[in-house]
Amino acid sequence: MERLSGLLSWTLSRVLWLSGLSERGAARQPRIMEEKALEVYDLIRTIRDPEKPNTLEELEVVTESCVEVQEINEEDYLVIIRFTPTVPHCSLATLIGLCLRVKLQRCLPFKHKLEIYISEGTHSTEEDINKQINDKERVAAAMENPSLRGIVEQCVLEPD
Repeated sequence: MERLSGLLSWTLSRVLWLSGLSERGAARQPRIMEEKALEVYDLIRTIRDPEKPNTLEELEVVTESCVEVQEINEEDYLVIIRFTPTVPHCSLATLIGLCLRVKLQRCLPFKHKLEIYISEGTHSTEEDINKQINDKERVAAAMENPSLRGIVEQCVLEPD
């Protein structure tokens, strides 16, 4: 009887762990979000700066810590990016935000809602830019402009 009780206890704890309902299963959740955040970072780190021959990673515009992923439900995730322009008056911050949005919308392999922000206190007009890069209509209008679309395409092009 003792052996049966032990086997039943082990089976139940294994089921709870696999379903994510136990403490050990709950510990898997942050790890999954970290893996998704790294997946996002791997996509955005190679985006080229619109002015310089460097990537956003090389210029430290994006870092691993600027990406956050939260689970909305079993299939949907909220991806939050907080990027840091190279200077507080960077005239291309909106374009960088647009590049981030385009690249992630095209390449993320999981369902997501995307929020992109300039890191607090790192740009003189961060509030206005945050509104622009998170407004679907403005983003769509920007991508209809052939010259702007060309610049974005060059920036998000994967390196050889």
